Amino acid sequence: MPSRLDSPLKVTGQARYGLDHDLPGMTYGYVVVSTIAHGEIEAMDVTAATSSPGVIAVYTPFEPLDLRSPSTPMFGETWVPLRDREVAHYGQPIGFVVAETFEQARDAAGLIEVSYHERPALTSLRDGLAEAPDAPPSMGGEPPSLDVLAPDVESIEDALAASPVVVDQTYTTATQNHAAMEPHSAVAAWGPDGLVLHSGNQMSDMQAAEVAGALGLDPASVHAVNPFVGGAFGGKGQTSAPTFLAAAAAKALGRPVKAALTREQVFTATANRAATVQRISLGADHDGTLIAVRHDSWAATPAGGGFVEPTSHGTSREWYATQNLSLRQKMVPLNLPPTTFMRAPGEAPGSFALESAIDELAVELGVDPIELRRRNSSTAPPGKDLQWSAKYLDDCFRIGAQRFGWAERSPHGRTDGDWLVGMGTATAMFPALRFPATVEVTLRADDTAAVSTSGADPGTGLRTVLSLVGAESLDIAPDRVTPRLGDSSLPSGGMSGGSTATASAGTAIMIAATKVIDELLALASAAGAPFEGADVTYEDGRVLADGRTMTFGELLRALGRESLSTTGSSAPGEERTKHSFSSFGAQFCEVRVHRLTREIRVSRMLGVFDAGRIINPQPARSQLMGGMIWGISAALHEGLEVEDSGRFANGDFAGYLLPVNADIPEVDVQFVEHPDTLHNDLGAKGIGEIGAVGMAAAVANAIHNATGTRVRHIPITIEDLLD
Repeated sequence: MPSRLDSPLKVTGQARYGLDHDLPGMTYGYVVVSTIAHGEIEAMDVTAATSSPGVIAVYTPFEPLDLRSPSTPMFGETWVPLRDREVAHYGQPIGFVVAETFEQARDAAGLIEVSYHERPALTSLRDGLAEAPDAPPSMGGEPPSLDVLAPDVESIEDALAASPVVVDQTYTTATQNHAAMEPHSAVAAWGPDGLVLHSGNQMSDMQAAEVAGALGLDPASVHAVNPFVGGAFGGKGQTSAPTFLAAAAAKALGRPVKAALTREQVFTATANRAATVQRISLGADHDGTLIAVRHDSWAATPAGGGFVEPTSHGTSREWYATQNLSLRQKMVPLNLPPTTFMRAPGEAPGSFALESAIDELAVELGVDPIELRRRNSSTAPPGKDLQWSAKYLDDCFRIGAQRFGWAERSPHGRTDGDWLVGMGTATAMFPALRFPATVEVTLRADDTAAVSTSGADPGTGLRTVLSLVGAESLDIAPDRVTPRLGDSSLPSGGMSGGSTATASAGTAIMIAATKVIDELLALASAAGAPFEGADVTYEDGRVLADGRTMTFGELLRALGRESLSTTGSSAPGEERTKHSFSSFGAQFCEVRVHRLTREIRVSRMLGVFDAGRIINPQPARSQLMGGMIWGISAALHEGLEVEDSGRFANGDFAGYLLPVNADIPEVDVQFVEHPDTLHNDLGAKGIGEIGAVGMAAAVANAIHNATGTRVRHIPITIEDLLD
């Protein structure tokens, strides 16, 4: 069995993604986007477009499709295009052209003339800081402002003033795009049983529910299918504009519609990671013991409000022990594309600020950065009585330091010819979460089994995890288990996000497998069954009693049954009232900075992670390597540049920098494997997102070690290191 069941299909091109589906009578849709950042559409002249060759229909806010804004418990209301004439950002979907071919639809879209009543637009995060309102409560219900103070301390300012050593600095992070290989797209077709959607999404049943809500349908009449998703990273959690438009147009026209955003449109017609400004103040004793931590954060949001990057609450809320903690999370509404979850939302940009500040404190104190982190390691989030269920962060740093050669690090770096060489480190943490999930386990008469759930596999390896956990739970070989996912008609498997899928679906599999085995044994010993009245047991895929054995397939055949199925459901329970849960890691980075050109090169990386039980080591390593590379990318490459008009100057793959092979010479991943059965019976915790946490700070810290220059924003460029 390969380490990933989908590998042969993907490398041979047999895996079918959303746009790979071609149906009889297919039509093609092209999305039209705005060219202003704020205002109202006064008119749209579609005369030339409608008379263009091959054009079937043109939809605008003046000739709209039948759509409404759906709402879900997880995301609230989802924006749907063409419902009004308001423009909130540059590149907003404002029209949809359907034609016989993609080229005809694209060319006709270019003929549409749009006139606007333009209004002033706010597109600069810094310009909006002064008037920034408080963010709404977090998804966990915590308020935007939070103070945990020692009994004799009246304010965080008093605690900082009483601290012998204080670091007080401001850090900024750039807007980023998910940059998934597969653009947001859909193929929609209506049939006698309703709508069938082929569209990459992180949760097929929620996509079906959102589209049903937008069209005013029963969710059972929408069948969303997404067995393969070409990357998501949080950017395909909610249903995208082309999916809504293709579904509604297919209904209106009575023909299948295929629609996809262009690469440039992905940057504006979907959602991005917010830019942030973060002020961190650390007060400490001379031995490095933290006395006070203040983390004030401002995050960009859409003009009408929306997702707020939880930088302060995602990091300083939990990472270090301190008697005095103050958090402030504010939002800055801008006329820019929406913001949403992106790999390690909050923790990735928040860790750049917090872990840079911790490094600055270590330099100020003359204390080794690892030792400073060890002295202040939290046993529980400050102000909470719930201790970590398991925490081996010290082991991560100890093993990582030895493996990386940290003892050879000089406080002022070293030189190697024309290169200045430095080392940096940072803590990585990401909450260990679970979402509600239901899985069906089926025993078949041919001695195989199926594990089925609606959850998606956006490249994470969930398909293989279903097979491995199913096989272990049923005590059979993995190649006898068929995983089925990415289909809204299957039991609701939760969302592939938040590094939750393995713990959520895996626990549900264990419950379902126990139930199906119990039912199998009851059938085996029932009246008229092969083991009638016997005390039966199950082992190695077989039913045993009185020296006799039958495989479960043989038993089902003897009973005249083709299969036996049960479902198991799992959700966070009372364990949340007893412990705090997280995955932990230690990030290490070595950089080389050319003394003349100031070119920055990452020469090697190491991540050591405590993430509970590792179900499938090779894909787990790949997930973490990908996250670590993303951290390098955030530190040195990625950042959307916003023009005054609200247009992204580099909103395509030509201008938006991403690392290539030459940028990433050596990546090393090590596990500190301690199953956390207090979190879930499987013992697994999340790995998909923690790899991106802390690495950008480790790069910045290594650059400071090499050059003596402290850069407090990312991405870091050559210009930042010029004297």
